[in-house]
Amino acid sequence: MSPKKGKIVLMGSGELTATMVEVHKGLLDQLPGSPQAAFLDTPAGFQLNVDQISHKALEYFRIHIQQSMSISSFKSHEVTTDFEARQAFHILRNSNYILIGPGSPTYAVQQLKPSPVPQILTQCVANGGCLVAASAAALTVGRLTLPVYEIYKVGQDLHWVDGMDILGQFGFDLVVIPHWNNAEGGTHDTRFCFMGEPRFRRLESLIPQKVPVLGLDEHTACILDFEDNQAEVKGIGRVTLRTADRELSFKPGDRLPLDVLRGGETDAGWRPVPAETRTPQKDCAGAPDSFWDRIHTLEDRFHKGLEIHDPKASTNALLELDRTIWQAQQDLESEEFISQARDTLRDLIVLTGNELSSSPVNQAECLAPLVEALLELRQNFRANKQWTEADAIRDTLLSVNITVEDAKNGSTWRLET
Repeated sequence: MSPKKGKIVLMGSGELTATMVEVHKGLLDQLPGSPQAAFLDTPAGFQLNVDQISHKALEYFRIHIQQSMSISSFKSHEVTTDFEARQAFHILRNSNYILIGPGSPTYAVQQLKPSPVPQILTQCVANGGCLVAASAAALTVGRLTLPVYEIYKVGQDLHWVDGMDILGQFGFDLVVIPHWNNAEGGTHDTRFCFMGEPRFRRLESLIPQKVPVLGLDEHTACILDFEDNQAEVKGIGRVTLRTADRELSFKPGDRLPLDVLRGGETDAGWRPVPAETRTPQKDCAGAPDSFWDRIHTLEDRFHKGLEIHDPKASTNALLELDRTIWQAQQDLESEEFISQARDTLRDLIVLTGNELSSSPVNQAECLAPLVEALLELRQNFRANKQWTEADAIRDTLLSVNITVEDAKNGSTWRLET
């Protein structure tokens, strides 16, 4: 009997959030017998919190999926002993549900490509298992991998690196891009996995032989089912298949033959790639407001309060931002998003401190420049014996509770409380 072919699931983000709970459950339910699940930690192996990420995956599956999970820990060739590596590979070989997620895609490729892992993952799917590659890991399974951190954070020249090309073992010649509709930038375009449209268009021109791009919106899964020979979209966003001059878009619930993703022709749905836009697009129609939409709205409300000197508005925006972040954590929003939103909150708190430090500490200090200027004018009137004008300034100040006292060496003032 020939092996039963399994599934490859590509997720744009949200692999450990509430959005994907039912997706994970549905995939596990379709596995025969008692599923054996594993989490591979390599993409985040360089991070100091890698073990916390693994523990979060473990707890997410235990609490929300009701499925036990093992950790396949292969952080790097340098820190992993031969015995530990063999343990990690053994766990993968004995698992039929493998999840790989956050971290650095180029680091993951560098560590995994020379190892037995790509072959183990391919064999898992060929034997009827399920490979879930999410976020950073989704970038690694195609022909080419996008060096996100190197370009977006370090500023390296635009380039691609070779991927693990696990999809190529199943007849797909694709470049996979998660975070397709990312909106974290707020005032600047961070779609197309933080690249933004102008930069991503240049990256597309560097892809050899015009390999198609498969774009995955955040909190969206594309399930490649090899037994049924079809792909299905789940989650809250869209999946986009894009060539040099045209694209296909699929919404949640859509099913399509796998041959469409393998380059087979289809007459339905192709449209020209839209002309370049300068502002980020919103999520697909019908999707709820994104987490970042709410964060940016509150950020704008805070700045507006500062502009119009409305401390109540700014304070309420900070309190609502804190509540939004707390609620998002309860709703299993991405840990990376939560951390970045907290950075936004801290930035606004620092801005509040700066605003207070540059403001007068009391009412007298606030009035001092104006009062001193009026007293200088009054002194000129007195020097010219213009007593009526000098008295008018003194009386005006007195009417707003500012008392002026004259002496031989000049005038002093005080604000009466």
